Amino acid sequence: MATLALAGTAPVLLPATNASAAACSSYPNWTAGKSYAAGDIVRYTDGKAYIAEHANPGYDPVVSTWYWEPYACDNGPGTPNARFVVTEAQFNQMFPNRNSFYSYSGLTAALGAYPGFANTGGDTVKKQEAAAFLANVGHETGGLVHVVEQNTANYPHYCDWSRPYGCPAGQAAYYGRGPIQLSWNFNYKAAGDALGIDLLNNPWLVQNDSAVAWKTALWYWNTQTGPGSMTPHNAMVNGAGFGQTIRSINGSLECDGKNPAQVQSRVTNYQRFTQILGTSPGGNLYC
Repeated sequence: MATLALAGTAPVLLPATNASAAACSSYPNWTAGKSYAAGDIVRYTDGKAYIAEHANPGYDPVVSTWYWEPYACDNGPGTPNARFVVTEAQFNQMFPNRNSFYSYSGLTAALGAYPGFANTGGDTVKKQEAAAFLANVGHETGGLVHVVEQNTANYPHYCDWSRPYGCPAGQAAYYGRGPIQLSWNFNYKAAGDALGIDLLNNPWLVQNDSAVAWKTALWYWNTQTGPGSMTPHNAMVNGAGFGQTIRSINGSLECDGKNPAQVQSRVTNYQRFTQILGTSPGGNLYC
């Protein structure tokens, strides 16, 4: 597991996002002729919400269905869960020996925090991103087996006392947890602020609540560049390739020939998962 991968991550603070279906009225009204990026959510004139599947110059959501797709609001149909490109059967096939903590329902409950994840671009790109994310977290956790970092001797090392907020949960409280093995007090602070959860004071939520654990992994995937130059999400949706997701997660320890066996493990996972999802892995698999 690459717990040290997050050590150099600069915290990025994002507005909190609720993982459940929001009120339709909470989204901005669609405006004809306004430019929208993939992942933008709007409220149409019929009161329903739509998410941009592809960037567009303000096309009508009910006419240009290639660019727009209905999006859940007011607890209506079309939630991110229902549209996730990985079925529960496929998830179980990918992780036959997984820890029950890493539940499919926990993952789908977390998807609403980042609606663009595995939901941007065409069907192939969506499946490739889902496979890439699951391949990396599978590698970090031994196949979704380990919930917490296994080397307990490292636990006291993840407190940066130079931060003004310190380590209120204790010197040894910020060890690697969850699918991405979130570590360091500043990463717990940044992830918690972005998700609207107080992880700085209660980091144990990441090992006790499956949805919270998955949200922290999605936070890193969608917002952090780590030692790379782009977020893993952007690497997949912009065509940079799977290799750049490795670089953004643990590039300083694995890429450029530093640990080819670890890189190969991630690539093998990714190739197997794309096969399960019935899509191609694309190019640029290595870093």
